[in-house]
Amino acid sequence: MKIVVLDGFAVNPGDLSWDFLDKYGEARVYDKTEDKDAAAVIGDAEIVFTNRVHITPAVLDACPCIRYVSALGTGYDMIDVAACRSRGIEVCNVPGYSTMSVAQHAFTLMLSFFADLDGLCGIVKAGKWTGMPGFRYQTVRFHELAGKTVGIYGCGAIGEAFGQMCRSFGMRVLGTRRSKRYGEENGIAYVTPDELLAESDVVSLHCPLTDETRGMVDREFIGHMKAGAILINTSRGAVLDESAVADALNDGRLGGAGLDVLAKEPADGANPLLSAKNAVITPHCAWTTPEARLRLIDILDRNLAAFAKTGAGIHRVL
Repeated sequence: MKIVVLDGFAVNPGDLSWDFLDKYGEARVYDKTEDKDAAAVIGDAEIVFTNRVHITPAVLDACPCIRYVSALGTGYDMIDVAACRSRGIEVCNVPGYSTMSVAQHAFTLMLSFFADLDGLCGIVKAGKWTGMPGFRYQTVRFHELAGKTVGIYGCGAIGEAFGQMCRSFGMRVLGTRRSKRYGEENGIAYVTPDELLAESDVVSLHCPLTDETRGMVDREFIGHMKAGAILINTSRGAVLDESAVADALNDGRLGGAGLDVLAKEPADGANPLLSAKNAVITPHCAWTTPEARLRLIDILDRNLAAFAKTGAGIHRVL
């Protein structure tokens, strides 16, 4: 089989190995491919791996040899699944590889608003602690998590893992889920979206990007949130109406936003969130721990092995 990895740098910047692909055929690995070049790069490849390169009907028409397309991660919004399915092309993704890494990063973003380590360290390094009359230096953003309420908007595996971390710090945990089943389960109280927004000191987003969730966090959504609440997003940047979030940060309606994702990545210098008050932004790195990426490579291998043997991957996008 002929195999192509269109944009493998984020998964493997050089510390891991793509050698597992050699078991299945002739592999070409590219660090980055522009959307406009996708068809030319794929050529007559049968197996295609993509992280952010869009697999559109036009690409599929130009590359009739494609039999298998896999996302290099859990999200597959860059793949036109319906177009693949209509052409008999298998589509797979990689679920579950980064659950603890992303949950940990969401918790870290939240904690940054309750324990301002950068600010505290800066105080010491700037000499402001030296010569103080007492041994302590007061800072504004330094509060306990215990007793606060966190709302998990989209409580799947990552949301549940994040919720358990929050519970261990004494937080009350609310959640929403697509099934709309309410009541307490595993220490998480499942409520309506309006209840979650109204009661939560922190709202953490863990929902996929769909037509329904695109731009979901708009002025109306923020208007239902508790005044001064913290917003955390480690899901997809396009879930936010970024202008609305920036405005809410600047006027104090939101107390802060911890974001690992933006609608356009790498960041566009004109993005209003980059200059918004109390915005902590990291470069879409929550999933990139070595442990998570090793699991990702392993699942890619097992998916492809199953496809090579049976014609169907283990983690099929249905």
